[in-house]
Amino acid sequence: MAIKAGERMPAGKLKRMTKEGPKDITTDELFKGKTVVLFSVPGAFTPTCDAKHLPGFVQLADQIRAKGVDTIACMAVNDVFVMNAWGKAQGVGDRVLMLADGNGEYSKSLGLELDASGFGMGTRGQRFAVVVRDARTGLPCRDYGRPGACRERAGQGPLHQERKRGGSRGLDPDRLRYVAAHPPSVPS
Repeated sequence: MAIKAGERMPAGKLKRMTKEGPKDITTDELFKGKTVVLFSVPGAFTPTCDAKHLPGFVQLADQIRAKGVDTIACMAVNDVFVMNAWGKAQGVGDRVLMLADGNGEYSKSLGLELDASGFGMGTRGQRFAVVVRDARTGLPCRDYGRPGACRERAGQGPLHQERKRGGSRGLDPDRLRYVAAHPPSVPS
């Protein structure tokens, strides 16, 4: 069953590349005491994820962080070397933390795994985005590939509608279902 709003993010480990090489990062290190926008894509270098999803978060990282976000993290079921290469190819720098869920264990613990074996890709993580505050999740927003399911562009969902209820610091987890599905407008 997929994680729900208000639940604690499950404990787990992901991998990230550092100057010293691949390192584990625990979910406690990632989420505890922080506000994190975590988004997941089915795969690094896949056409839509590469052309539209990751670039939207990279382009709007400063605006997202200005809303009180400490970390923007991209997760995919790929190895740490692929995630590092993808981050370099996209010029993410320190704007987006590239996280490898190599065996898909964390995606599965979230209940957000995806059977992509029909495409020759095995088990992957679903495309989703969520605002996590101090290890508690907002509403996870998933894209099931339905045409028209999302109206806003990658990275922009949290920026366009102030939440009506208090305590949001301008982030709207309910609208993050729009985040992961469409390309951003290139700011002029």
